[in-house]
Amino acid sequence: MSAPPGTGRLIAERYRLIGPLGEGRTGVAWLAHDELLSRDVAVKEIRAPAGLDVTAARELYGRLERAARTAGRVSHRNVVAVHDVATDDGRPWIVMELVRGLALSDVLEAEGPLPPARAAHIGAEAVAALRAAHAAGVAHHDVRAANVLIANDGRVMLTGFGMASAADSGARAPESAPDVEPGADADLWSLGALLYTAVEGRSPGAGEDVRPSERAGALAPVISGLLRRDAAERMPASEAEHRLRLASAGGAPRATAPPPSRPPAGPADADRDAPAGGTGSPSPSTAGASARPPDEPRRAATVLVAGVVLLLLAVAALVWAVLGG
Repeated sequence: MSAPPGTGRLIAERYRLIGPLGEGRTGVAWLAHDELLSRDVAVKEIRAPAGLDVTAARELYGRLERAARTAGRVSHRNVVAVHDVATDDGRPWIVMELVRGLALSDVLEAEGPLPPARAAHIGAEAVAALRAAHAAGVAHHDVRAANVLIANDGRVMLTGFGMASAADSGARAPESAPDVEPGADADLWSLGALLYTAVEGRSPGAGEDVRPSERAGALAPVISGLLRRDAAERMPASEAEHRLRLASAGGAPRATAPPPSRPPAGPADADRDAPAGGTGSPSPSTAGASARPPDEPRRAATVLVAGVVLLLLAVAALVWAVLGG
């Protein structure tokens, strides 16, 4: 069987294409070998949609190249690292960390809706990646299951930063518009839609048509908090991560009841050392002391004197034996 077209091609005199990994909205991902550093990498070949004129294609290439270079500023264990942006044949080729595993979209297709605890773990790792990106001034623009990778070593990785616009993003926040690029608040709405899809197996809808979750369990408050129509009222990313980590561990925040306060002593409190509980009965240790007969100290003294006398007699016998011998 012949190799796919492009296999073996050398990009930017450095990256040797080995074989395609998959195809997305903006191009084809390749397994490649970095011949300079002798390591395998993933290379995203950017392709303009069919029928796009030359000027529009050039603008698309420029925007995606700038987005990839911006994404390269983000360094986090849950973010697929961008190593390089090479130019070949007039198009950008984005060189990224190679993550061996499956996209969350593939997992959902194979397994169906996820248990809330598993979805919470994936969501917590994804929001940690978003927090790091937002702190670096980078918005994702396209948080969806196809851009969440479940690595073979268990890591959850977010990829695809800046690779989509508001016009073609999968889960668009209510404030998004075709001519307005979404920001960090829109990423949080998309994360809520991702969590909803992970536990329900279907999209939540958009705008006023968001359907309530039925299978979310402990995730329900997080999902509803992230899917609020007003961006100013959405759950902050830090709170979402905290709640998701609790849900992934099977827990939930709960108030800790203060210890019962001891009532103030009144005139009728004859025993100030009585144990808590209001019974007034002595504890086992104090019960033994109160039951001790009054002549016990005298008996103890008598035993002590008798012991001393026996010791003196033993010493005297030893001296006599030595002198008499």
